[in-house]
Amino acid sequence: MFGISLRLLHQSANHFNALGLSRACRTLKWVGVICLLALVVNPGMLLAQDFPAKPVRLVVNFPAGGPSEAIARPVAQRAAEIWGYQVLVDFRGGAAGNIGADHVAKSVPDGYTLLMISGSFLTNPALTSNLPFDPIKDFSPITPVASSSLVLIANPTLPVRSVKELILLAKKNPGKLTYASSGNGGSLHLSAEYFKMMTQINMLHIPYKGAGPAMIEVLGGQVDMMFIALPPTLPHIKSGRLRAIGLGGGQRTAILPDLPTIAEQGVKGYEVYSHFGLLGPGGMPRDLVTRINATIVQALQSPVVKERYLAIGSEAAASSADQYATYIKNEMAKWLMVVKKVGVKAD
Repeated sequence: MFGISLRLLHQSANHFNALGLSRACRTLKWVGVICLLALVVNPGMLLAQDFPAKPVRLVVNFPAGGPSEAIARPVAQRAAEIWGYQVLVDFRGGAAGNIGADHVAKSVPDGYTLLMISGSFLTNPALTSNLPFDPIKDFSPITPVASSSLVLIANPTLPVRSVKELILLAKKNPGKLTYASSGNGGSLHLSAEYFKMMTQINMLHIPYKGAGPAMIEVLGGQVDMMFIALPPTLPHIKSGRLRAIGLGGGQRTAILPDLPTIAEQGVKGYEVYSHFGLLGPGGMPRDLVTRINATIVQALQSPVVKERYLAIGSEAAASSADQYATYIKNEMAKWLMVVKKVGVKAD
């Protein structure tokens, strides 16, 4: 559109004398109208070209010191280097991430307020009927940022070393094996319920207030097993205090290359991750989303960012905005199905 307008301007200048002053002015008037229409039809084009012109705020919807901060800071720092403007990490925790998400949902969709989400954003709609925002319409997906496969761990006293052995033991002892979680309705609880649903086994849920206390109970043998993010388990797996049964992700990880996935071990289609991604407010212009996506993808390709993620057991992940939008919808639908089928309720 702008190319057409510039050609018209050039033609008008070349034929200025031939047309005469009056006719030339009329021509330039219509050229101006065409340029204005170009901006009306696609206002994001000009906004994207000038973005950013000031610091960008990256909202993390959980308190500082957690996994979300560890993911947000490296990519924010690299994006700031690319843009030449600061990317300020703004912690707005509370209500399972909904306070920070609501703040971004109600922000101006100009790209200067973005949201780093974690897995709770994908499960909350299935657990909460009165969210203060629409998790689809009120956000503009930009790109995934990082993921870490959840891992099924067990106390070594449990006589199983594979998913197949676990399923057989659970079916012989329905309701007797126990699993811990970070609380009712959390991602660790839902991951276990999804596993139970797909394998048709019955195990007893023991909820705790946080993943840390739950893992301590598994270490001590008070509870048989649990699903948990990989990083905090690594020292205990390597020391033999915990046994890794299977990875929840769709493929093996370089961190534990010999550990097969749960899907590899017969539970086809089973995939659960500790997920992080980037969203903007709903209604962001397409060109602006594309521009921010390109910068974040570039930032995630940085060896420094990749190394910092690997150090905490995560891997950089990126996609197009459209692919990410599809992923979010599919994950929300999956967890809604699980919650409805097993009757999970949040604390």
